[in-house]
Amino acid sequence: MRLILNVLWFIFGSGLILAIGYGIAALICFALVVTIPFGVASLRLAVYSLWPFGRTIVSRPGAGVPSGVANVLWVVLAGWWLALAHLTAGVAQCVTIIGIPFGIANFKLVPAAFWPLGREIADLS
Repeated sequence: MRLILNVLWFIFGSGLILAIGYGIAALICFALVVTIPFGVASLRLAVYSLWPFGRTIVSRPGAGVPSGVANVLWVVLAGWWLALAHLTAGVAQCVTIIGIPFGIANFKLVPAAFWPLGREIADLS
């Protein structure tokens, strides 16, 4: 079931578009050398947005204070509008019965888009 949902998400649920957007953001962050940690977080979000079903986001216990400070900077610069975009897309997709799983997947991406550093993606096995 996960494979079917992931393929449908990739084609119809904006998975490819999200991954390209996060990839472009990562390239910009890598070009600005100071923001490389944000680029790594963007790549992590790109991979997660390609195949969100069967995976979840978990906190890394040893992330520390620098990760929290960087997350505050991320929220100010990019996190709030990314989270808002995922919320808007999730609500729009939940309007139809067929779109509800895709809306839930967008809702799962909200915390990752809002506060990405100090988290990692884990499989639900």
